[in-house]
Amino acid sequence: MYDYLIVGAGLFGSVFAHEAKKRHKTCLVIDKRPHLGGNVYCENVDGINVHKYGAHIFHTNDKAIWDYVNQFATFNNYVNSPLAISKGKLYNLPFNMNTFHALWNVKTPAEAKQIIDDQVKKYGYKNPKNLEEQALSLVGKDIYETLIKEYTEKQWGRKAVELPAFIIKRLPIRYTFDNNYFNDIYQGIPIGGYNKIVEGLLNGIDTLTNTNFLDHKEELSAKAKKIVFTGPIDAYFNYKYGALEYRSLRFEHEHLNETNFQGNAVVNYSDLEVPFTRIIEHKHFEFGKQNHTVITREYPEQWTHEKEAYYPINNKENQSRYQKYRDLAAHEPDVIFGGRLAEYKYYDMHQIIASALKKAEKEFHHTMSS
Repeated sequence: MYDYLIVGAGLFGSVFAHEAKKRHKTCLVIDKRPHLGGNVYCENVDGINVHKYGAHIFHTNDKAIWDYVNQFATFNNYVNSPLAISKGKLYNLPFNMNTFHALWNVKTPAEAKQIIDDQVKKYGYKNPKNLEEQALSLVGKDIYETLIKEYTEKQWGRKAVELPAFIIKRLPIRYTFDNNYFNDIYQGIPIGGYNKIVEGLLNGIDTLTNTNFLDHKEELSAKAKKIVFTGPIDAYFNYKYGALEYRSLRFEHEHLNETNFQGNAVVNYSDLEVPFTRIIEHKHFEFGKQNHTVITREYPEQWTHEKEAYYPINNKENQSRYQKYRDLAAHEPDVIFGGRLAEYKYYDMHQIIASALKKAEKEFHHTMSS
């Protein structure tokens, strides 16, 4: 008999288990995959840590969260500076002076700003009704058509005019020659990969992989007083109100006998005719010197129940459906729902850790006081 059965060994479940253990609670952590770590799991391929489920770059402004992860691993000084290829030309991301120089051959912020302002005035909308109108109103025609339109249509599998405006509330424009994608104070990749952090969090805690909770719900639930569920909330309630929708991804990993394939960890492919959205070259996350390399092509896909759920489609219909599941969840006193799939919300790593710490704090404060 355990105090907690934790369903899902991703960051949320692992952090919660770690916090429970610190308070002398017993936990059993289970995962349906053959490994621990959820989407941050790295597979070591000939000395290269391959981000099995897409690029994960840790970044945060929260010193407490930064200190928390640094208990388990030392971070390197990797800075995310992606590139984009559009119509055979290379551009820096996020949109900055290097991008504007490549687009218009401008050299000063004033020149770049003038072009963007003129284009926004000419092509923008007072009340943008879809993603295309929203983007034109934020950055004008050239940036939109070169670097946003086709990439976004490929990512979501729908035309930009059919996508809701809220997907891009803002598009950061920088009038500096700075290719650092994130503005956060702390950024890096754990030396030795993310598995180090997950192993540190779950050290001394019972775990079971290849174990699907929903297939053995009663038998597994009987093992603990309370459940922490990080799987899909709609699946927990047997899709009573229908399935919540997601976009999925497919990853094609390739091992190459060359030292350096693209010279950067992340290169986006903006054109619709290229079926993948980006190529990740994993060794560059850790400044690898190996004489071989591993690349991953990332293909966006229509989601089905057999595929991994990556990006929630948070439109009105799905949000109202999720709200119904939340109401059901409120009547499950012995189940704590948390994480990306249980909360139907896209989280960055630092946010998921903060969320798990908050839920743990609330839970253990409550159990101490009751």
